[in-house]
Amino acid sequence: MTFCQKFMIANGLLVVLVAMVAGFMLLFSLVGGLEIWPGKIIVMDAYGTTEGWVRAHTGGLLNGMLVLVMGQLLPSLDLSSGMRKFMAYGFVYIAWSFTIFYWVGNATANRSLTLGDSPLGESSFTSIIGFLPGFPSVFLVIVLLIVAVKAVVVRSEIR
Repeated sequence: MTFCQKFMIANGLLVVLVAMVAGFMLLFSLVGGLEIWPGKIIVMDAYGTTEGWVRAHTGGLLNGMLVLVMGQLLPSLDLSSGMRKFMAYGFVYIAWSFTIFYWVGNATANRSLTLGDSPLGESSFTSIIGFLPGFPSVFLVIVLLIVAVKAVVVRSEIR
């Protein structure tokens, strides 16, 4: 297993771990805490909305799985060593930037979807922190997936 694969697998698993913590936050948001005995709930507050925690939980799981899958596929793609590194670092960046977006966006009025005010709410310094790392990822993921598809097609045409 190459360094790039190990890097992707380790980070993919960590993103999934953070998504599982978001699942706890979802639970706290839904029931107001953690049930330790039937009917006995220890109150634990969760910031944000239930919908935001659903997005952080499921989005995080899917992003982590994308990194894990791409890490496993990496050796079978017809790519140069430099492009493999770019794919590895790119997909890891995407997963973490979206994780930040989900967690921070759930704490902001405009959900970190815009730099300025939007119909969802006002912008803030916090919303900008959620927006800026994720914005390039929206485009980078498309580019990297196209590169991966081309690498599969090129490899299959050679054989």
